[in-house]
Amino acid sequence: MQKVRVLIVDDSALVRKVLTAMLESDPGIEVVGTAPDPLIAREKIKALNPDVLTLDVEMPRMDGLTFLENLMRLRPMPVVMVSTLTERGADVTLRALELGAVDFFTKPAADLANTFMDHAPEICAKVRLAAGARPRERTAVSKIDVAKLDVVKLDVAPRLSADAVLPRAQTPGTRGGTRIIAIGASTGGTEAIRVVLEAMPPTAPPIVITQHIPAAFSGPFAARMDTCSAMKVCEARDGQPIQPGHAYIAPGSQHLLVMWDGARHVCRLHDGPSVNRHKPSVDVLFRSMAASVGAATIGCLLTGMGDDGARGLAELKEAGAPTLVQDEASSVVWGMPGAAWKAGAASEMLALDAIAARLLALAHTPVSAAARVGT
Repeated sequence: MQKVRVLIVDDSALVRKVLTAMLESDPGIEVVGTAPDPLIAREKIKALNPDVLTLDVEMPRMDGLTFLENLMRLRPMPVVMVSTLTERGADVTLRALELGAVDFFTKPAADLANTFMDHAPEICAKVRLAAGARPRERTAVSKIDVAKLDVVKLDVAPRLSADAVLPRAQTPGTRGGTRIIAIGASTGGTEAIRVVLEAMPPTAPPIVITQHIPAAFSGPFAARMDTCSAMKVCEARDGQPIQPGHAYIAPGSQHLLVMWDGARHVCRLHDGPSVNRHKPSVDVLFRSMAASVGAATIGCLLTGMGDDGARGLAELKEAGAPTLVQDEASSVVWGMPGAAWKAGAASEMLALDAIAARLLALAHTPVSAAARVGT
């Protein structure tokens, strides 16, 4: 097995040391070098030709974003950003994903030496996936062939289904009769969601979104999407009415559900356990919509690692909702949409740049009267 060769770029000697130990705990990864700043990193990239770069966002002599932008223009390669769980760290990391970084990893806020190693499986998985990516321009997406990755088995927390948060409804149906679009995404999703939202008019039907993202990042992500979309985009709040022309993004620490309150659909936040090892979980969002929105839902699963959302999309399809997934060629990771497609949960598969138009077309198709209940 050929090892993934990694260069670590970070101004902290402690972080370089701990990251090296974390990555080399995976027998499929080799740290070929480290650099304390981008100028030294530039020379080491030429000399060592690494497969993946881990890059700190704030460094001396040249900040991580400037270096990343230059790198993607002159010598594109897979990059995993290493950021802090702060508002500043979130903004910079989201900008890095726009510039072409494949993924990001967040450093603990305190006691780095003792707590960082607990996250070794997560960063190793991200680096191994990044190794299969083709660096991309901002408006395009790269592809990772997950089937070709020889992934190491790691000890992880027990995997729970959506049953841990919300029992499946016995009789799904449509309340209100108004179309609501539900989108789920993970790795590569921040950019895929941007592409979809940028194409939406201010009169678009309401959109609810679950993106796998840390709690400190979901607010800045929603604010960033609000600046690039004609829709009003916000981080969802508990009890918030769901209205046309608005998009609601799940907080990074809570599940987002859509419920019928007797007169309208509202956002509900649930602080339950992780589902499919994610919180928020796409399966939870989709299940809640199968129960409360039913056939009036339009379900869409975008790029992401794993299979969260595949079962929920199948439940939406069974409820009579149109369902679609992003195709393999335009996905950064065709894990989530691929799992749904292979399970028969999606009626359509489309390239990313065709998804927004299709969602709008489906939104203008009437919901059959037979599907409506409780109106």
